[in-house]
Amino acid sequence: MNDRSIKTVVVIGAGIFGVSTAVQLARKGVAVTLLNDGPPANGASGRSLSWLNSSRMRSEPYHRLRMAGIDRYRTLASRLGLADWLSFPGGLTWDADDASNEIDAAFRHEISLAYDALRLSAGEIATLVPGVDSSTVPQHGAIFNPGEGWVDLPSLIKLLLAEFQALGGVLVTEAGAARVVVEAGRATGAETADGSRFAADAVLLATGPSVPAMVAEAGQTIGDDTPVSLLVTTKPLQHPLKAVLNTPRVAIRPAPGNTFCLDAGWSEKEVERHAVGSYGVRPETVQGLLDEASRVLEGNPKLELAGYGVGRKPIPGDGDPVFGELQAIPGYFVAFSHSGATLGLIAGELLAYEIATGERHPMLAQFRPERFVAKA
Repeated sequence: MNDRSIKTVVVIGAGIFGVSTAVQLARKGVAVTLLNDGPPANGASGRSLSWLNSSRMRSEPYHRLRMAGIDRYRTLASRLGLADWLSFPGGLTWDADDASNEIDAAFRHEISLAYDALRLSAGEIATLVPGVDSSTVPQHGAIFNPGEGWVDLPSLIKLLLAEFQALGGVLVTEAGAARVVVEAGRATGAETADGSRFAADAVLLATGPSVPAMVAEAGQTIGDDTPVSLLVTTKPLQHPLKAVLNTPRVAIRPAPGNTFCLDAGWSEKEVERHAVGSYGVRPETVQGLLDEASRVLEGNPKLELAGYGVGRKPIPGDGDPVFGELQAIPGYFVAFSHSGATLGLIAGELLAYEIATGERHPMLAQFRPERFVAKA
């Protein structure tokens, strides 16, 4: 490909990766049609904890990509000014007080990467992170990362879609399931459930947890370790906590309107899987998350349920992002990753660069889909 051959692109999926890439392509003058099976942000982007971070232990290439992602959010925050859906109050994390505790190793790793990190004892937390019940922090202490933040992805997607459509982008919602059309060995567009065809020079598949199964239909392999996620939202509550908390039994993220979003690994395991796309959540599980959150918050406030979202959370088989063109099918691009919030803006920028120019960006070198073909 070259930068003159890509005039039209179809993006399937109006979550953060799809919308972010569509906007970037539209900025480059590419004609983009964005297809979604329902309203925008109706999948994983609508039930994401959306913690903006590069904490704990991961590879250096992945860390660099995440830091670039956070940088783009800071640029956006500077342009927007005050917004109730994007904030950088920092993040606080601690581990269970048992043999699994890795706080010391995590702190050393973060420092080795020059990631802004402070090791805090329980008694030091109140000064830097108001709103935490420090009695729940174990003797190993906690890590505070001042540069971290959070975003409400539906609000961001709404903002990006307004720009996308102002630039002439076409948004098609409630389109039902769509598929990538492959003809003569290359992607030539997409077809929706009602038989409508959208021709294009390239296609981006950004359907979250559905990506591996959809590329399998074209004979391609992407490793998949997707679990079910559960995100609980509380009713409004006046509380001093502004930072994101990641604790052994619950993660807490402030949200617009003085609410909190909650999730936890143990609660995801309690979700019941029924028929395809159908899940059951026990009241005890939801109440358990509310109780765990109350326990680590200063004053142990009573938290009330406003609602919850449940569904699959995209995680590649080896944990690392999957971005770029399928080598075996020219014009067929994919975006499949955990940490969609942190990577959302930078992934859209780099994918749009690759789609529009035909050049492979070095920041995505470690995250190509072909790595799974070699293992198959």
